Amino acid sequence: MNPNELITFFKRDLNKLITELELYNDEEHIWRVEKGISNSAGNLALHLIGNLRTFIGKEIGETGYIRNRELEFTQKDVPRGELIVSVQGTIKMIEDSLSPLTERDLKEEYPIMKFPNVETIEYLLVHLLSHLNYHLGQINYHRRLIDK
Repeated sequence: MNPNELITFFKRDLNKLITELELYNDEEHIWRVEKGISNSAGNLALHLIGNLRTFIGKEIGETGYIRNRELEFTQKDVPRGELIVSVQGTIKMIEDSLSPLTERDLKEEYPIMKFPNVETIEYLLVHLLSHLNYHLGQINYHRRLIDK
């Protein structure tokens, strides 16, 4: 895998996130939770933005991003347009952070310990893609369940 392929996957899936947010008929439903559902689509979107801006932007792209993980799950009623602009900014940040990398760079150790063992940058990026897709699936299901 090379950095451009990884960028392509992140862009594809973050654009799917934008599409999911746009598909809600009622913008208020983005923030709605029901019995048995602990996170709204809006909070999951904020969580994905914070996660990617931390582990790619801050650690690889050296953006200086400061994460407030708690706010990702407690903040409410961010307008849909603002969420979408944040996702678009996250796409740009990923492009800026990963474009300079080489395939050799991907084999280097990731700069902080996120897993029990030291892992490569490539390993972490694949993990982040799977994390993105996990929550993207939750958002899709949330939309179809809540936004009837």
